[in-house]
Amino acid sequence: QVQLVESGGGLVQAGGSLRLSCAASGRTFSSYAMGWFRQAPGKERKFVAAINWSGGSTYYTDSVKGRFTISRDNAKNTVYLQMNSLKPEDTAVYYCAANKGIVTIASDYWGQGTQVTVSS
Repeated sequence: QVQLVESGGGLVQAGGSLRLSCAASGRTFSSYAMGWFRQAPGKERKFVAAINWSGGSTYYTDSVKGRFTISRDNAKNTVYLQMNSLKPEDTAVYYCAANKGIVTIASDYWGQGTQVTVSS
């Protein structure tokens, strides 16, 4: 069982930065791939970024490449999403996910979400 708690969301102006954190419980954090998804009002939840168990491989959706960076600290059981050059279209609830295999919308564990609002 893994419990995930996101933090770091908030209101920021376009062009600004935020860093999201996702703290995981349990002693097997390092065996899970981790990911971030986001859901805008009235829209489906979509993939943003993922990182493998070691941190050696990362993946991004095209719209955030070059602006967002996913990282993890297995000693702290935490995964991060550094978001730079934020745009109004990045506004959404951001969710952290954990999965033994590839992180997808069907991942086993989810956090409660943290709101990110980017004003123009």
